[in-house]
Amino acid sequence: MPIRHCIVHLIDKKPDGTPAVLHARDSELSESVAIENMLADLNESYNAKQGKAWGFFHAESGAHPFSGWLKEYFDGGQDFTTFSRTAVEHLQKLMEESNLSTGGHVLFAHYQQGMTDYLAIALLHHSEGVAVTDELDVTPSRHLDLGQLHLAARINVSEWQNNKQSRQYISFIKGKNGKKVSEYFRDFIGCQEGVDGPGETRTLLKAFSDFVESEDLPDESAREKTKTLVDYASSQAKLGEPMGLEELSGLIDEDRPKAFYDHIRNKDYGLSPEIPADKRTLNQFRRFTGRAEGLSISFEAHLLGDKIEYDEAAGTLIIKGLPTQLTDQLKRRN
Repeated sequence: MPIRHCIVHLIDKKPDGTPAVLHARDSELSESVAIENMLADLNESYNAKQGKAWGFFHAESGAHPFSGWLKEYFDGGQDFTTFSRTAVEHLQKLMEESNLSTGGHVLFAHYQQGMTDYLAIALLHHSEGVAVTDELDVTPSRHLDLGQLHLAARINVSEWQNNKQSRQYISFIKGKNGKKVSEYFRDFIGCQEGVDGPGETRTLLKAFSDFVESEDLPDESAREKTKTLVDYASSQAKLGEPMGLEELSGLIDEDRPKAFYDHIRNKDYGLSPEIPADKRTLNQFRRFTGRAEGLSISFEAHLLGDKIEYDEAAGTLIIKGLPTQLTDQLKRRN
């Protein structure tokens, strides 16, 4: 993952309404193993985040100037440091207007994966911890807390430049329950939602269920294809990449690689050729779960009809092959 340019600025803003103070770095960060590790950890944390949204730029305007600055940078009209300084000053202004926001270190990183250019932007915070020195003393230690990543976005610059019809070249952390605290950051990027990740994922899973039913597949084959779909979707989500429906179709049935893809097109589910995988929706598809009055039940979806039978009329589950640990507890109870 070659890092082309990387810089960090600091916006010092307290949640008490005092003005934000910008401490801008005047040159790029030099290449180092530490920066490579930081960006790799940032990407891993970002990809694992649930509640992301996908979208595209608003038309460039005074209210949404970021895409114009980004275009000027990639066209060679300004260097990376100047671009990031202009952008972070705009972010500082939006922070001051948002009573919900607090400051932090603002990372801008232009990097490549394969032939694709990306720009990552993240607001980073520190956590206080302790460390043991070479002299075996315990000392306070500050470190970047990438696990608490709440405001970040990633732009697939290559797709933005080369696919004018795309509505999902930007991903950003939407925040739990669409919290307003993240809205100013989305406005800073100038992004509008273009793809409903959870909705698209649900539609894909519905199309897959319809496909399995129409093919009248044996239980074992259906379970294998379900696992293939979930594994592929989870893998793409971990990489931060969308699912390609043609690629998925080929994985589901190697003998008839176009079968599932043709099913989607012929039934007109309205899916894009590439859709973002929503991990929460996938997890719900993978497992059935429920909890009430001291009873908690959770099992993988493929067990239904095999080790687990559901009687809808009676409202009962019959479970075969109980775990040994559970049966031992029941025996001791008796």
